[in-house]
Amino acid sequence: MRFSIVTLFPHLIESYFSDSILHRAIEQGLIGVDFVNPRDFSPHRFAKTDDYQVGGGAGLVLEPLALSNALDFVKKKNPKTHIIFLTPCAKLFSQNDAKCLSKKSHITLVCGRYEGFDERLIELYADEVFSIGDFILTGGEIAALCLCDSISRQVEGVLGNSDSLQGESYEEFLLESPNFTKPHNFKNLLIPSEYSKGNHARIHSLKLKASEAKTRFHRLDLYIRYKQRLKDEK
Repeated sequence: MRFSIVTLFPHLIESYFSDSILHRAIEQGLIGVDFVNPRDFSPHRFAKTDDYQVGGGAGLVLEPLALSNALDFVKKKNPKTHIIFLTPCAKLFSQNDAKCLSKKSHITLVCGRYEGFDERLIELYADEVFSIGDFILTGGEIAALCLCDSISRQVEGVLGNSDSLQGESYEEFLLESPNFTKPHNFKNLLIPSEYSKGNHARIHSLKLKASEAKTRFHRLDLYIRYKQRLKDEK
């Protein structure tokens, strides 16, 4: 699995891949990351990459020429790359998307800036368009890191223990149940005693109930989908 991140500011995010799990995955050859700066492909004077909006409006927009040249460069090197534009005007990225995308051999993540992209770029190049939430960022770099991290951990071998992928939040429309470690008594708050008795069936049942309660409290929308799935399975 290899990622190409198309961004005007690669230095903002390069360091994220220099430590921890993703760094080890790169060293082991499980994933790879490279950065493509549209400024290097701008035909304009002073490597210009933005322009005023046609029809008026506040803020500048990423103009088509530099970015299209950059994407053509990536596609020439990686003809089968899967191109994703990151923008708040899109469907929300999900755990299921991370699983599906982890099967790709090459993904190109295109980071927006200013007031976003010339829409024709999305029409011409995008295989998918994702948002990471109902809020606005100053650029798509953080969103690109979110997708890289989430997708990479689904790639076989990236996590030292594949069991870590089991029972995570959003599986089966549930949030993950609360987790605990030692000490058993922390500031007069105790770990549920059943967790220490070794009855794995009982522990599983308690964790499921806690997961249901947590989902119902924090994400009622997911809880409704979870209940509907149980109803459909009957």
